[in-house]
Amino acid sequence: MRRITIFILFLLVAVTWGTTWLAMKIALETIPPVFATGMRFLFSAPLLIIIAWVKKIPILFPVGQRLFQLAISMFYFAIPFSLMIYGETYVSSGLASIIFSNMPVAVLIASVLFLNEKTNSMQIAGLTIAIVALAGILLEETKTSTETQWQGIIALVSAVIIHAIIYTQCKKRSCAVSVITFNALPCFLAGLLLSAAGWFFERPLVSAFSAHSILATLYLGAFAGVFGILCYFALQQKASAFQASLVFLIFPLIAVSLESYVYGYAISTQSMLFIIPLVAGIFLTLFSRRVSATNKHRDCSPQTNNGIHEHTETS
Repeated sequence: MRRITIFILFLLVAVTWGTTWLAMKIALETIPPVFATGMRFLFSAPLLIIIAWVKKIPILFPVGQRLFQLAISMFYFAIPFSLMIYGETYVSSGLASIIFSNMPVAVLIASVLFLNEKTNSMQIAGLTIAIVALAGILLEETKTSTETQWQGIIALVSAVIIHAIIYTQCKKRSCAVSVITFNALPCFLAGLLLSAAGWFFERPLVSAFSAHSILATLYLGAFAGVFGILCYFALQQKASAFQASLVFLIFPLIAVSLESYVYGYAISTQSMLFIIPLVAGIFLTLFSRRVSATNKHRDCSPQTNNGIHEHTETS
């Protein structure tokens, strides 16, 4: 029964994460990126705050880390998520998901740089394979690229880097808070900030918002931003961090397939072939971190999280 529960939760998370990229593309059809991201967070934050109130979960970080909570609002939610949807203005949702799937690779690099974590040969091999494969995909998909397409890629890569750095800072500060605490108030603050910024700088024409774009934004906030969080949290409770983080290998495939089905657009055959070594590289990175964490545990050292940020709201 436990295995069935893990499988169902894994599938729900993979589908939720895999569909968010198409939802962002649909939202962008009539809603400016920053304002759309603000709407997304304002749809999810009230639900998260209600859950916190019902479950009697604090929405504030512990005393001494509340300034860091403000930093989370800005550098984990407001800026990276705006960069993600901005990036999708110029690149396909499938390519955006492939770039974001390299989060485990970015986390490994950030952990080495900011936490002085040791690496082994398997990690280095996985890191190298993943980076080379991603570079191959990007070069293939930008053969006839424009400057704006590269702007989108840089925005998405920047979002991944910022998330990875914040992950390391959470570990460095031993920021162990509930997934609801991590998301609820920062989402609300980011939503207010981005909605205000989008209103003044993007001048959105609300009357032009299509029903599809509004529903896509609602889906991103209420479903992906709440249901997705709860499913991923439940998955981490039932499965190992390594098993849970394997979702990073699956959701890009869902995103690429969905985009091909809905828009009739797919990445090139050559890029599809590059996905194989990319998945292999990410898997090696995840697996090697699992082995490293297991060895540390056996040595009676504090066990480190070998997966991806347990507080992730997802893309």
